[in-house]
Amino acid sequence: MATNDILEFLYGLQMFGIKLGLENSYELLRSVDNPQNSYGIVHVAGTNGKGSVCTFMREILTQSGYRVGTYTSPHLHEFNERITVNGQAIGDDDLTTLVKELRDKNTHCHATFFEFTTALALLYFARQNVDIVLLEVGMGGRLDATNVVQPLVSVITPVSRDHVSHLGDNLADIAAEKGGIIKSHTPVVIGPQVDQVLRVLCDIAVENHCATWLSGEDYRCDYVGECLSVTTPRNHWTGLRPRLVGAHQGDNAALALMALEVVAEQGFPVTNHAVEQGIGQAFWPGRLEWWPDADPAVLLDGAHNIAGAQVLAEYLASQQLHHIRWVGGFKIDKDVPAILKELLPLAQKFYAVAPPVEEPYPLESIQQQVNAVGVEVQNYRNIGLALQAAQQDCLHGEIVVVAGSLFLVAACREYLISVGE
Repeated sequence: MATNDILEFLYGLQMFGIKLGLENSYELLRSVDNPQNSYGIVHVAGTNGKGSVCTFMREILTQSGYRVGTYTSPHLHEFNERITVNGQAIGDDDLTTLVKELRDKNTHCHATFFEFTTALALLYFARQNVDIVLLEVGMGGRLDATNVVQPLVSVITPVSRDHVSHLGDNLADIAAEKGGIIKSHTPVVIGPQVDQVLRVLCDIAVENHCATWLSGEDYRCDYVGECLSVTTPRNHWTGLRPRLVGAHQGDNAALALMALEVVAEQGFPVTNHAVEQGIGQAFWPGRLEWWPDADPAVLLDGAHNIAGAQVLAEYLASQQLHHIRWVGGFKIDKDVPAILKELLPLAQKFYAVAPPVEEPYPLESIQQQVNAVGVEVQNYRNIGLALQAAQQDCLHGEIVVVAGSLFLVAACREYLISVGE
């Protein structure tokens, strides 16, 4: 079966929508002998930072000589990016073979796209004889399709409001859903959290009799110039130089190192050299990514919720970038007023364009909201035109920022790649 047909089948599963629940995942995995039981797993939930934390861990574990499977979502350019071994995406032949096997063994299982894709990833990792898997939650945690595993450690990155139509708008309820990946007597590492979230997560950990490590109490990070210092109960690293930019990446790196320290006690030690190399080489495209050789400069960031917008605004302020040309667009389910509030004070002009999604946020509504705070705004019919206009309008010292949707960032990357060829 051709790869196009395979992708058509997978994307066709989106007709079943988003369904939070575990029955289909258990059924799919039972049909292929529960491959998730054949390797160690680090399970990662949270709102922001999951991909960066997984990337830090992947690079460090790979540098230490392990075969490392990583499952993340969404992808930027190609579906295959979601499922990697030592950073290499699943090949088309393996994708075709495993999709066919899962489909043939589950003809009566009406799995969603994410349920099927999760089972596909876990099966691929077993067939590739990986040592350890970094498994990123898709949405929430408690009823997410990934929550059918027994991990070595559960990791919770910062939690904030997102996917409110599925998880609710109450921060404590969202935290409870994220904390649903915490398993009985299983270690938990918790990243920086607001007090309300921290209380919920700690209560869940206590109820489940889990050893727990908290950011700022049990481990921490500090910046000394451009270098990062990380202290954990058993280790202290200095002079680490993350390739990923932004002060928040120090917290992500520390969270990754604390999780790896817990995993090391379960048979997966890493070397100090691997830590130094891994922190320095980890790269997560589309997240505070400066596009090489762009003139004027273009910064791509997948910020699509209030926490992401705050991180982006803080980074721009830290770089004394107070005048930006913002190319932006959003999905319909995002808290657009909150995102605009964080970034519009830095914007000279807003270039509104719809990201390539089924339900984009209406451009007319964006225009009204941006105009209401006195920032110039113009709507564009395609991403290339918006980006061109923003670059052409840049005055000395100004930059172009693309933010609001990871799908928008992906489309802009593809445009920038095409014009650079």
